[in-house]
Amino acid sequence: MEYGKTVEQYWQTLNDRDWQAFGALLHEGMVYEIPQTRERVRGKEAYIDFNKTYPGDWTLAIVHLVADQHRAVSQIAFRDDGQEQVGISFFEFKDGLICRITDFWPVAYEPPLRQSRFIERY
Repeated sequence: MEYGKTVEQYWQTLNDRDWQAFGALLHEGMVYEIPQTRERVRGKEAYIDFNKTYPGDWTLAIVHLVADQHRAVSQIAFRDDGQEQVGISFFEFKDGLICRITDFWPVAYEPPLRQSRFIERY
């Protein structure tokens, strides 16, 4: 099974706030983690609640998606209150359902001054 379609459905149902369809994609024992904030949510119902209660009038769109028969990774554009953030999500699957997601929310920052002539800013 190639999991690209599952991840597309995941983001679409989340964006639509279709909690029943969203939940149908999740394994009962799923685990969600955000390393930057050290948040972890265990279980399907808990993860649905985590998303249902996220504040604001947010939207999201897939920018990149790569998937194979075992896992998937996506980059999304997350928009909330006129601000846009990049989200990078790593998906794992069990019994055809999403069982683990690790989300990274990188924020742009100024790098330290370096003496290398090979670094190019863009």
